[in-house]
Amino acid sequence: MEIEINESKIIDQIRCLGIDMIDKANSGHPGIVLGAAPIIYTLYAHHLNFDRKHPDYFNRDRFVMSAGHGSALLYATLHMAGFGIDLNDLKNFRQIDSITPGHPEYGVTPGVDCTTGPLGQGIATAVGMAIAEANLSNRYKGLVDHYTYVLCGDGDLMEGISYEAASLAGTLGLNKLIVLYDSNDICLDGKTSDTFRDNVSMRFVAQGWNAITVDDGTNIEMISKAIETAKQSTDKPTLIEIKTIIGKYSELEGTNKVHGAPLKKEDITKIKEKMDFRDIPFAVSQKSMEEMQAMIDERCIDLNDKFLELVSSQDDKTKEELEYFMNKDKSIELKDFFYDLPDNKMESPRDASSKVLNAIVKDSPFLFGGAADLFAANKTYIKDGGDFSKNNYLGKNIFFGVREHAMGAILNGLSLHGFRPYGSTFLAFSDYLKPAMRLASMMNLSNIYVFTHDSIGVGEDGPTHQPVEQLVMLRSLPNLDVFRPADTNEVLGTYRTILKKESGPSAIALARNTLPILEETKASEVEKGGYVALDTVEKPKGIVITCGEELHAVLEAAKNLKTKGVNIRVVSMPNLERFLVQSDEYKEEVLPVEVRKIVVEASSSFSWNRLVYNSKYLITLDKFGCSGPSSDVYKKYGFDAESLEEKIDNLLK
Repeated sequence: MEIEINESKIIDQIRCLGIDMIDKANSGHPGIVLGAAPIIYTLYAHHLNFDRKHPDYFNRDRFVMSAGHGSALLYATLHMAGFGIDLNDLKNFRQIDSITPGHPEYGVTPGVDCTTGPLGQGIATAVGMAIAEANLSNRYKGLVDHYTYVLCGDGDLMEGISYEAASLAGTLGLNKLIVLYDSNDICLDGKTSDTFRDNVSMRFVAQGWNAITVDDGTNIEMISKAIETAKQSTDKPTLIEIKTIIGKYSELEGTNKVHGAPLKKEDITKIKEKMDFRDIPFAVSQKSMEEMQAMIDERCIDLNDKFLELVSSQDDKTKEELEYFMNKDKSIELKDFFYDLPDNKMESPRDASSKVLNAIVKDSPFLFGGAADLFAANKTYIKDGGDFSKNNYLGKNIFFGVREHAMGAILNGLSLHGFRPYGSTFLAFSDYLKPAMRLASMMNLSNIYVFTHDSIGVGEDGPTHQPVEQLVMLRSLPNLDVFRPADTNEVLGTYRTILKKESGPSAIALARNTLPILEETKASEVEKGGYVALDTVEKPKGIVITCGEELHAVLEAAKNLKTKGVNIRVVSMPNLERFLVQSDEYKEEVLPVEVRKIVVEASSSFSWNRLVYNSKYLITLDKFGCSGPSSDVYKKYGFDAESLEEKIDNLLK
């Protein structure tokens, strides 16, 4: 005899756990817990393929809680679904060192596939996940095949990044991407109609999506049918707009007051009475939990073991590649390859970067990326690599379009699938990627950001394209490895250093201008962050620390000063943070305490106060540049060799 499962009771159990968590923490967002519980329940109970005993099962469907403030709803669902989250974890919601933080954090909570919180980031990251799945399912046919689901709200769709990412997803026909839109007509400050009157469904249709509307957000049959219909799509991603009532059952239901503040005790009691639950915090029906897990197990039993068994039957190359995608170690050995040095020993760092990428990306299934409409300028196009499109998901070149912010989040999605992804744009436009780069740094993802046009040396394009403060921003991000190589030698050293890292994001700032390949630079020293490029026989009168294109002018100035009897040590510092974590002995060897130090960089002074404590020894740029030939711009701001020679000489007198 088949036992009838009371699904409404399970949904209400999730609601009760969610509001109990928020009440105990005296912090959280009860509105989404009460309003969207039927959506997340339907997905987990009837559609999402995962292995609760192995949350990292590689071929699982991905779920992204883009509305990250709904973390209590997610944690309660994961508990009911049988993930490794017990009642004590729920009781420690939003507490120090708990696995149930205020917003979902990747690597902290079993079953959380992505760090979310800043609205729009989740849905954009999910586009990256869907791109990854499209590539992998075409590369490993019969092995990788899964969906990417998102739960988002009005706030996610107001943020511009979601529009950028959705537009690209429609263009690419990512049909295994399904977005569940919790449409409740309320945002934090009031009614969404005060600020957001888009016809969301038609907006997505215009971007190349399917759009389905579910008018009753409590009807799990309608929600389930909509998801099933979305899964049948063969050429488009799908948005399912589900009309819900925020804070359902609360005395504040349907208002913004139930969005982001704990409920009153009396209200919680009445809510539980309406749902026929005892007013006992964290009381859980074992029967409801067992019923939900039984439904899941019927669909998802031993998926990880079955997948690993299938992988073990593949050829050695396929097994080795899939093991890389599944493992945390993302290091790649940059094997020796032929590097064609130009006869005149002149080359721009961005051209050197292009040669390295073309030598290693095309034949690697792990390296994958593109440009934000700047392939020609960034030199990141992979020749003969093919273009990633709805007709070729194995193409190596992703045309992100003028969507820097979405590109940043998409890289996160690719990295969360095991790739070593890279994206490129001008350094001045790194500001557009900052929120996504911040999350990559939090998640310790192995993204590579290739930024060209790295200084006022851009010249004629003027101050809008000449980065001044961007390097400070990048260097201030915890976990982000920032390199500014001076020439081809240091570019090679930069890529070797980045690719041997097991994890963590890296940024490369590259000059556009053609520069000499210097005899003084050393690829092998880049991983230390800084090293002596030019030294003196006797004790130097001063040490000049510099990086990037400025190294060339500093070396010329130092050589000219030597003819005047002023002996200068020049230190190339392509990576400040790496140098600062070297041994005290090495740092003293390179920068002895008793010798005066001068920093030269055509960028903000704020990066360098840990090496030079007197601002008069900082030859930097704390103002915007101007439009003109690069040599003239450098001269105007005093970064040509002649001006530097005079400044350094005066500082050391």
